[in-house]
Parts: sequence; C-alpha cells; structure tokens
Amino acid sequence: MAKKETSKKDDETREISIKVEWIALGILIILLIGSVFTSGFSNLPFNIKSPFKSSVLGEETIDQEELKKNVADFINSEYQSDAEVSEVIEDADTNLLKVTIKIADQEFDSYATKDGKFLFPERLELTTEAEVANYPQKDTPDILLFTMSYCPYGNQAEDFVKPVYDLLGTKANIEPHYVIYDESYGYEGPEYCLDEDNQYCSMHGIGELNQDVRELCTYKYQQDKYWDFVMAANEKCDYSNIEECWEGIAQEVGLNTDQIKSCQADEARDLLAEEVQLNQKYGITGSPQILINEMEYEGNRTPEDFKQAVCASFTNQPGECEQVLDDASDAASGSCE
Repeated sequence: MAKKETSKKDDETREISIKVEWIALGILIILLIGSVFTSGFSNLPFNIKSPFKSSVLGEETIDQEELKKNVADFINSEYQSDAEVSEVIEDADTNLLKVTIKIADQEFDSYATKDGKFLFPERLELTTEAEVANYPQKDTPDILLFTMSYCPYGNQAEDFVKPVYDLLGTKANIEPHYVIYDESYGYEGPEYCLDEDNQYCSMHGIGELNQDVRELCTYKYQQDKYWDFVMAANEKCDYSNIEECWEGIAQEVGLNTDQIKSCQADEARDLLAEEVQLNQKYGITGSPQILINEMEYEGNRTPEDFKQAVCASFTNQPGECEQVLDDASDAASGSCE
C-alpha cells in the first residue's frame, strides 16, 4: 500500500526569540555594572518598570544637562557609587539618546529615551535572520534540489529556490533532481511505476513520474527553459491531468516538445537510474531535500534565507549576495515521504 505524504508542523521557533521586556529589566544593567565597574556592585538589587508599558521613545526631548544629572543621581543613590555622565548624544540608528557613563575610571554607553524616563543598559540588535550553517565552501557552489514534481512541499521549495537561481545565475550550480521510489516503499504496478520490476516509481502516480522525466529532459537539452516550464506546470497542471496539460505549457514557454518526447521515449530509464543512484548516495528519502556542497540545507524556507545559505558556501561571495530577496511567509516545513 502506498505511503501517505506527511506534514511535519514546524514547532521550532527561530533562533532569536528575545522577550523584548527583558531589555529594560534591571538585572541586565547590574550585570553590566558588575563587569566593568567594581566587584562591589555585582550582587546589588535593581528594579525598574518596563518601558514597554508606556511610550518607549517619549514625545519630548529632555534637556541634556538634566538627563546627565538624573542618570548620575539615580545610579549613585541606588548603588552608593560615584558615577558621572560625560556625554549625551542622539543616536540616529535607534532614535534614543546615547549616554556615556563613567564609574571608577571605566566608561560605557547606555541608552535613554528622549523624554528621560527610561534607561537601557545597552543597545540590543534584534533580528529575525536565521543563523547560517557552516557550509563547505567552493568557488562555484553545488546545490542539489531533490523534489517530486507534484509534491506540494517540493513545489514550495521550487518557489524559494528559483529567485536564488535568478539572482546568481551560473555563479552557483543549482541542479534539479527527483525522488524516485521502488516497490520497497510500497509502490508497485503501472499506476505508480514505469517498469514491470517496480524500480522506478513515484508517490503521486505515473503522471508525476512521467513529468519528472520530462523535466529532466528539459534540463538536459533545453536548460534555459527549465525553470519556466517547471513553474508554469506547477501553476497550471497537477498530477491528475499532467499528461494532457504538459504539452500546451511546454509550447507556451518555448520548449521543443518533439525533443522532449523523443528524450522521454528513449532515455527515461537511464535518466531515472541516475536519479536512483543519487538518491542512494545522499540518502534521499523525501521531497524536498536540498544539499549545498553536499551538506543538507535545514534553514527557513524563504528565498532570502536560502540565498544566505548559498552565499555562505562561496569561497568568495559575489556581489549579488548583497541583494536582499523579497521574503514571503516561511513555507510549510512538511515533506512528502
């Protein structure tokens, strides 16, 4: 019996999940004071209301001399220290006031709201960028994209891979490949398989397997049309009607359909055998799976996150890596397996 495709709910949040109210908690400033001032401050209590319960940035700008006095008085009264505020300047990046505080011959920068009501221990950069894995590096990275032509998760993978292909062109070698099953996965017969021995089968049926072959033929002989063909076929056809639908799509994108038909008739088994070898070599079991210089990509499923991973795999990053790609919402993290 055929296995069903499974959706794996992505329960993992991104690496950076900071509770913003922690920025204002006094314990942070105590840790900072304890590390750069004198050891006597390391265990002192500190309590301050969270600024996020009111206007953080403030509507009016406090007089700088008044702010200097208030900050110094606050620290000195709370911690019996001898703090001085040497400088207050507006920080354009944050719309806050940067306050330079000196205690025991040590200086550090803190930040205050413009109305002088709230003091922050430091400026914390919040970002939603995923941490980029330590990929092996090459002058021309090799990216292997394994999908099934009508796995919905594989189609989503194609949606975030194509913008990176469009951006980098031949500077990265992005190769499409396909997940091929045999009878050991529970697929057999002409409904799923190309051959009587049930070596070349696909989860969503023979129509999907035939489309895998046509897409492989397109990549082999008319590579410049490959992505146009795949994206149009994903949008306008599905595994139940692809046999009737594909040729019109191919003509729309300028494919030589006679060449594709000839390739499908003469080379299907050889092409599928090569895919099976790659599946076995890299332990491919589901769609999508992506390898970057033979290391599996497990990052977020967005064009920008994938671009960052690919760019991290260059020995020397090309200028295109500086471009930020438009990110839609993160694609579902399920797979067909």
